[in-house]
Parts: sequence; structure tokens; C-alpha cells
Amino acid sequence: MRILALNKIYFTILTLTILTFKTQAQEQNISVVEDPKFEQLLNEKRKINTSLTVNDSYKIQIFSGGSEIAKKTLSEFKQEFKDIDATIVFNTPNYKVWVGNFKTRIEAERNLANIKNRYKNVLLIKPSK
Repeated sequence: MRILALNKIYFTILTLTILTFKTQAQEQNISVVEDPKFEQLLNEKRKINTSLTVNDSYKIQIFSGGSEIAKKTLSEFKQEFKDIDATIVFNTPNYKVWVGNFKTRIEAERNLANIKNRYKNVLLIKPSK
């Protein structure tokens, strides 16, 4: 009985010794190749996130409809009104072009009068959180 128990102990020690010599950490260098457009897209997303502060500010909606017309409206607005921020927001099923980030309603209404001359369907909005 003692010999059998000693043989199990020797076998266990021998097995553990062999396994410790066979185990090795993985030593590989991993290189990640990313598309250059990914960084550009990430920067655009960061820019959009910073411009979409929805807190207590007023905005003017100048368009609501399809994606392509919204993009065209946004680029035309940015060419005309360079000092006012503008962005496209998607609310199912429409794309909306929101301009400005006005702190007071009076400031928003002043700009609304100027923008109303150029765009026909404008709304003064205060987006909810």
C-alpha cells in the first residue's frame, strides 16, 4: 500500500515538473492595422458630440426631410452663415438641420429673423434632454 502511495506521489511530482517546463507565456507582437478613414470618422463624431449640447440652449430648425437634401441645406447654410454652428440630427424618419446654440430666446429670435429671409420653414426649438 505504501509503495502504491509513493508511486502516485512520484508520478504527480514528475508530471508537474514536466508541465512547468512545457508551459511558456505567449510572446507575440500584435500590430493593429486600421483604416485611415476610421480616425477621420472618430474625429467627426467627437466634433458632432461637442456641438450637440442639448442643455438649456435654443436652436433653429431650418430643414426636416431626406438625408441628401439635409446635407445640401447644411452646406449651403454654412457657406452663408459662417459664424453660426449647424448640424444634422436624425429623428426617425427625418433628418433635421439645427443651427445655432443660443443661450437666450431673445438671441435666438434675432437670428431667426435673419435666417427666415433665406429659409422658408424655420422653427425656433428648445430640444429636450
